[in-house]
Amino acid sequence: MMQPPKRFFDTPPPVNYVAGLGRGATGFTTRSDIGPARMTIDMPQPGVPSPSAPPVPPPGAGRGGVVPGMAAVTGMKRPRDDDDEDKEDLSEANFDEFLGYGGGFTDSSTPYDADDKEADDIWEAIEAKMDQKRKARREKREKDELDKYRAERPKIQQQFSDLKRGLVTVTSDEWDNLPAPGDHRRIKRHMAERFTPAPDSLLERARLESQASGSIDAKLGIATQGGTATPSAGLVTPDLKEYGDMRKKMLDIKLQGASDSVTGQTVVDPRGYLTSLSSVKITSDAEIGDIKKARVLLKSVITTNPKHPPGWIAAARLEEVAGKIVQARKIIAKGCDECPSNEDVWLENARIQTGENAKIVIAQAVKHIPTSVKLWISAANMETDVKSKKRVLRKGLEFIPNSERLWKAAVELEDPDDARVLLSRAVECVPDSVDMWLALARLEVYEKAKVVLNRALKAIPSDPTIWIAAAMLEESQGKLEVTKVIIKRAIKSDKIKAAMIDREQWIKEAERAEKAGSPGTCQSIISESIGLGVDPEDRKKTWSDDAEGAMSRHCIETARAIYAVALVAFPGKKSLWIKSA
Repeated sequence: MMQPPKRFFDTPPPVNYVAGLGRGATGFTTRSDIGPARMTIDMPQPGVPSPSAPPVPPPGAGRGGVVPGMAAVTGMKRPRDDDDEDKEDLSEANFDEFLGYGGGFTDSSTPYDADDKEADDIWEAIEAKMDQKRKARREKREKDELDKYRAERPKIQQQFSDLKRGLVTVTSDEWDNLPAPGDHRRIKRHMAERFTPAPDSLLERARLESQASGSIDAKLGIATQGGTATPSAGLVTPDLKEYGDMRKKMLDIKLQGASDSVTGQTVVDPRGYLTSLSSVKITSDAEIGDIKKARVLLKSVITTNPKHPPGWIAAARLEEVAGKIVQARKIIAKGCDECPSNEDVWLENARIQTGENAKIVIAQAVKHIPTSVKLWISAANMETDVKSKKRVLRKGLEFIPNSERLWKAAVELEDPDDARVLLSRAVECVPDSVDMWLALARLEVYEKAKVVLNRALKAIPSDPTIWIAAAMLEESQGKLEVTKVIIKRAIKSDKIKAAMIDREQWIKEAERAEKAGSPGTCQSIISESIGLGVDPEDRKKTWSDDAEGAMSRHCIETARAIYAVALVAFPGKKSLWIKSA
């Protein structure tokens, strides 16, 4: 009879058995293995007491009990962690892979004395000496490694060093002839060609579109084949010659139908009818597609941002180009409702309207924007008679009294006497307008003109035109000395100097005075301003160039005045005398 197998946990382990060693595990020792738990005790032989064995406590002695007839065993107490005075920190934070626990070869409680410091200094000196010996060899090795790396991967600067040295021989002309930088790369991307067979309907449509074709207005009574304006793929579109013959026949039919049945005389203007036929526009499919795309885009613009005036203007002009003038007027009218304070929308609305409707639009516009100069000028231009234009401009001046453009437009429509009255009021409303001051001075007599110019100088002291006009006024009365005084005061005026008027501008003013018929004023300007900003050593050449420039512009008196000043400064120069002669 077989014996039952022994239980695994009840069998003793083999000698030197380590659990898990067969699958690669290693044995380890814990603190409990090296403590009192592993303390070896020599077990005595039966009946023979061992002298080195500690006394065996009686039962109950560990709990403080006392056995009768036997003294209490002393010295047997339970080990406690609190009794360890030098407890070592064996946590992971205090572990070093090289030095182990504690971070050093010595105990952390060991004092650091003078001998330790001397030993550290000696070792540091030895390390420094060894490093000094290895320095040259280390630097040489690093240099060799760097040279090898640079030889394998050179910098861009080193790659073009020979070319940079060659730039020394490049001349200035070669630098100037260098082409502009650009992308001159020729990259050819070879892509696989793909071919897709085209259907027969596409080829047939392309054939029909390549033929010469046109269109006839449906109002003429020509019915298209099939009842549609677009020919189908199976129909052949006639050429333009056939359309021309059809147009001629239709013209004859219309003229015969419109003629008087009694006298035989026509009541239709043939020339005007032919003009209307010539105005028929032939629009291709591509243009129609572009118009549709632009219409969708502009519709999106005016829908998302209805307060944007350029969107309404562009949408109206698109419909005008497409021939839908009624739709264009509706769009721009809606734009005026959305943007009533924008003058460009109102002007566009008036442009595409008929005569009377345009006046109505402008009248509504000036009610919304009474301070718009463009609207008042446009309203005046729409009037046919001068009286209505005057009335419109004066109405506009009531709203915009400081508009120089409106004052000038109103003065141009008046006779000299009424213009003088208007200009007197205009210079009060617009005192910084030089043109109106000069126009008022030209309309006045000598004494009143002097008063006007003096008022103009007080209002605009920095403009040389008024000073020159005053000098020309005195020259017209034969007072050349007064002319010289006025020009001299003008050039030395602080206001004129602050305006930074240079010598070239004074020469232009002298040429303008000469062309206006005032040679005395021209000479005065040249004599007082020709030396401004010119170095003494450059006077001869500069003045000669100025005189030659004046001669090329046909300003003889200006050139003569320049040579006169040059001859006074250089009386011994033969070339100046020859040129002045």
